Amino acid sequence: MANLSGKTLLITGASRGIGRAIALRAARDGANIAVLGKTDTPNPKLAGTVHDAVLEIERAGGRGLACVCDVRFEDQVNAAVSATIATFGGIDCLINNASAIQLTSTLSTDMKRFDLMHQVNTRGTFLCSKACIPALAKSSNPHILMLSPPLNLEPRWFAPHLAYTIAKYGMSLCVLGLAEELRPQGIAVNALWPRTVIATAAVQNLLGGDPAMARARSPEIVADAAHVILTRPSREFTGNFALDEDVLLAAGVSDLSGYSAAPQDQLLPDLFL
Repeated sequence: MANLSGKTLLITGASRGIGRAIALRAARDGANIAVLGKTDTPNPKLAGTVHDAVLEIERAGGRGLACVCDVRFEDQVNAAVSATIATFGGIDCLINNASAIQLTSTLSTDMKRFDLMHQVNTRGTFLCSKACIPALAKSSNPHILMLSPPLNLEPRWFAPHLAYTIAKYGMSLCVLGLAEELRPQGIAVNALWPRTVIATAAVQNLLGGDPAMARARSPEIVADAAHVILTRPSREFTGNFALDEDVLLAAGVSDLSGYSAAPQDQLLPDLFL
């Protein structure tokens, strides 16, 4: 079975949640992982730092590099990319996972928060992709993976939280454009999105708390689906908007019950589906 042994992954927002789960799944293969995140020192309100993630990666069998990085800033992104190449010799996979969220109506969205979501989600994804392309072009199986939804232009996904939807769809538009732009170089560009709500700090603190967490799947389902995508030949799988559940079912994983304590019919569907 294909694995990520010896491959180098650069993952944004990797100090917790889905990004951390993807890092640990790759680490079990013996991968090298650059952990990009803003959290350098422990925060009593939000568990996980880039250094904690590196320790976990190394315990799992991988090699880690802690990069304190805010993806809004070009100099920080370029420094993290340079450090990754200097430490591990190149970059094989970029996972654009970092994201900002606020599900508010137009009148309830202040422009500072609007700017944050667009700078992190859309601009950060574009910037990190741009910075990694030269290194990815030298890889034998290069992948860019966005944690972003399939493009769905139904008004119901815009009306309740227009600012967030535009910012998140900006990541997906990067998939659409980059997949075609980078096709001649053999760099795969795909999106991955969970079919159901995932048990992360965002869900706990912003999107429903304990009741929602009880009806969510664990981040490991997204990590396992990402692993399937990142180990596929890059020239054969690009430009796709994949759902975690569908990826695993196609790979022969028929029982998804281990990812959640809730019955299938009680799981909360994610946005944009």
